[in-house]
Amino acid sequence: MNKIGNIFKGDKVIWMVFFFLCMISIVEVFSASSGLTYKSQNFIMPILKHTYTIIIGVIIAVVTVNIPCKYFKLMTPFLLLISFITLLWVLLGGETINGANRVIEIPGFTFQPSEIAKGTMILAEAQILSAMQRENGADKDAFKYILWLALPITFLIGLENLSTAAMLFAIVVLMMFIGRVQMKQLGKLGAIVGGLAVLGLILIMLIGNADAAEEQKTAKTEKTEKSKIEKLFHRADTWKGRIMKFGKNEVSPQEYDLDKDAQVAHANIAITSSGFIGKGPGKSVERDFLSQAFSDFIYAIIVEELGFLGAGFVVFLYVVLLYRAARIASRCENNFPALLVMGLALLLVVQATFNMMVAVGLAPVTGQPLPLISKGGTSTIINCAYIGAMLSISRSAKMRKVTPKKAKEVEPENEDIPE
Repeated sequence: MNKIGNIFKGDKVIWMVFFFLCMISIVEVFSASSGLTYKSQNFIMPILKHTYTIIIGVIIAVVTVNIPCKYFKLMTPFLLLISFITLLWVLLGGETINGANRVIEIPGFTFQPSEIAKGTMILAEAQILSAMQRENGADKDAFKYILWLALPITFLIGLENLSTAAMLFAIVVLMMFIGRVQMKQLGKLGAIVGGLAVLGLILIMLIGNADAAEEQKTAKTEKTEKSKIEKLFHRADTWKGRIMKFGKNEVSPQEYDLDKDAQVAHANIAITSSGFIGKGPGKSVERDFLSQAFSDFIYAIIVEELGFLGAGFVVFLYVVLLYRAARIASRCENNFPALLVMGLALLLVVQATFNMMVAVGLAPVTGQPLPLISKGGTSTIINCAYIGAMLSISRSAKMRKVTPKKAKEVEPENEDIPE
């Protein structure tokens, strides 16, 4: 038992949440990969690949938890350089998936630069906010330095993946709020972002062609002459189509187009046919009709198979993860580990919230996978690294001493190495 404890260091509750999410991932991805099984004509290969990825992710988490959190600061410049280079690389020469350049293919594997960039932005922001804390809050220049990093990173990500860029920017703002940036500055930022969002929506509706987005799903290759603006915003067709689908009024079952709205329709069918305890693991019907059942819409499959009880348990796990991160942050004596653990937790939980809202029809389709559950390569491994970093903070950051009533001063059990 001691040997196991030496491997799985840090907050035990986060380890348990991580374990349950990985187990749910293996079971549900195995169930939801019927489409991949059919294409590959191999029943076991898709889940073997995913399990192999999970194992690598766990190893990465174990390695990361053994890195004292004070050393994360040293990685920031290198990760920022890697993030900018790879984000430019993927725009110019990345592999196109579902109409967007999101991955870089290197012999042997592919990876998504946006996954690295997200964690790097959180790391850099935590460092800026912690270094510029004053008695009455963050220095006013911290706001400026954060935006100098956040705007180019989110812009580069947003050209190919608008939902990821919007989510990352929202987390950046949340971290500024937690880091005590002046409310006056955040208010001005909110007004500017709101105005730009309205302008962007207008441009999308003017430039985008919802019909073209549907045609791209079936067309293999189509070379057309486009203006410079259209090339820059070539994803506008997809964005407009998703906005229009989400904003349209409800239609009767007889008028519903299962071909054009297949993902949303079959996700709704999966949820409404589930019941309280679901159909049971491996008994999903809609997995055969959802093209992204193992990724973007895996939560719908979870609801169908495990019912509202199982779906509620998944939500509970993410809530516990955020709660434990807040507890760790509240006990940190220094600002950097506190801000970093909260930023990483928000990154995972906010993305999970987006994914689940899409699955149940409360948000337009965004293409966000469910962290630590959806099938993935880079995203799964990087998310495991985020968990490892949170665990590293729980064990290596300098914690405030606990002084219970009528008891001696007690050191927190997770403190091993002072920051």
